[in-house]
Amino acid sequence: MSVTDFIRQMLENPMLMVSTVLTLGVILVNGWTDAPNAIATCVSTRAIEVRRAIVMAAIFNFLGVLIMTSINASVTFTIYNMVDFGGDSRLALIALCAAMAAIVIWATAAWYFGIPTSESHALIAGVSGAAVAIQNSFSGINGAEWIKVIYGIFLSTILGFVLGFLSARLTVALFRGQNRLKCERFFSSAQVAGGAAMAFMHGAQDGQKFMAIFLLGAAMAHGEGSASQFVIPIWLMVLCSVVMGLGTSIGGYRIIKSVGMDMVKLKPYQGFAADFSATLCLLLSSLTGIPVSTTHTKTTAIMGVGAARRMRNVNWSVVKDLVLTWVCTFPGCGLLGFGMAKLFLLIFA
Repeated sequence: MSVTDFIRQMLENPMLMVSTVLTLGVILVNGWTDAPNAIATCVSTRAIEVRRAIVMAAIFNFLGVLIMTSINASVTFTIYNMVDFGGDSRLALIALCAAMAAIVIWATAAWYFGIPTSESHALIAGVSGAAVAIQNSFSGINGAEWIKVIYGIFLSTILGFVLGFLSARLTVALFRGQNRLKCERFFSSAQVAGGAAMAFMHGAQDGQKFMAIFLLGAAMAHGEGSASQFVIPIWLMVLCSVVMGLGTSIGGYRIIKSVGMDMVKLKPYQGFAADFSATLCLLLSSLTGIPVSTTHTKTTAIMGVGAARRMRNVNWSVVKDLVLTWVCTFPGCGLLGFGMAKLFLLIFA
């Protein structure tokens, strides 16, 4: 599908245009509430200045979308096939628009309070709630794909914390007795590389999720709701990456502060350990097609790193706020998606 074909489809189908605009809005919100997690540690330890970090994140987000999608697009397929909006493609497209509106509302509210909510889980919950609304039952939920989401929650939470804890302990053991000043310089440079790797994997995970929504909207505009195979155009990868980078440049600092400064006071070696752990977890998830939350993965890795030194080094009141938001995302955004879908269907159907 070329960009001219897609533009022509939007002009012929106004609901596809609305869906596209709302999806771009969700990607923009993801950029200012989710992508900053990738660079939170290297900014908080002053390894890199915040503006340079944002430019770096935008570049490596794009590379993550482009390279990982070319290697393995299984995350895209998982999101694409997660729900069934029924046989009426026009109503399905209306419900998809409602789901995107719900996600923007939910994520913006979380950003306002400085809480790094997971757009991955908001996306999954909002789309699922809209599918339930249009089907009036849970028959629109693909249980086999949803199981991967459940796996992803445990993987991003448990593995992120454990890897963060172990990598911090291992780093201390390997560099014990070394010159402190040289170690500080080394880990400051290594953190920049770690932040770039995290941004790369954020693009690989979240970029694929949003491209799936774009392709789902295009399929619905064609009167189709499913596909066994599809090709992701490069122009779509570029578009997602640019909008995500723009979002990071608009409002990223508030989330950087919550994750990289308020939750744990990090030293450069700890920031490196957190980035390494989260990147490894995200790489494993992307290669196996499991859609995980980059927010969960990075923040739990930071918790593990902080706990490796002392449990009291972690600000557990901030952690409590984060966990509460994560727990509320599925039911909250799911209900919001359900309600918005019913409203949109009432107005536009």
